[in-house]
Amino acid sequence: MSDDIRRNMALFPIGIVMKLTDLTARQIRYYEQNGLIQPARTEGKQRLFSFNDVDRLLEIKALIEKGLNIAGIKQVLQMQQSAAEKTEITATSEAKRKEMSEKELHQLLKQQILFNNATRHGENALIRGELSRFFH
Repeated sequence: MSDDIRRNMALFPIGIVMKLTDLTARQIRYYEQNGLIQPARTEGKQRLFSFNDVDRLLEIKALIEKGLNIAGIKQVLQMQQSAAEKTEITATSEAKRKEMSEKELHQLLKQQILFNNATRHGENALIRGELSRFFH
């Protein structure tokens, strides 16, 4: 499976994303309402987030901490959007997600963190410190 496909797989429910990003469900829904993120939805309308969605939420959080408002964040993200893909649930990705146990999902997340740290040294991607509380 290619890295792009893996990073766009809808895997995480909002509860896990809240722990990963230290954002509230209301904040995450607000960012979605304003078009800053577009998580996939299951048939039951549950939001499922990908690694890319979590990265984007961490980036939004960092931009807000720097003092940008929603309009400014939209402009910054629009400049980056040409390279980003929308998170989608396909039959293949949904079958793989349902096959994964919680332990396998954690392992995949750990692998992705190590990959990000090795290839994106210095960038604000899924930072190990941001995710440490998820693995306790």
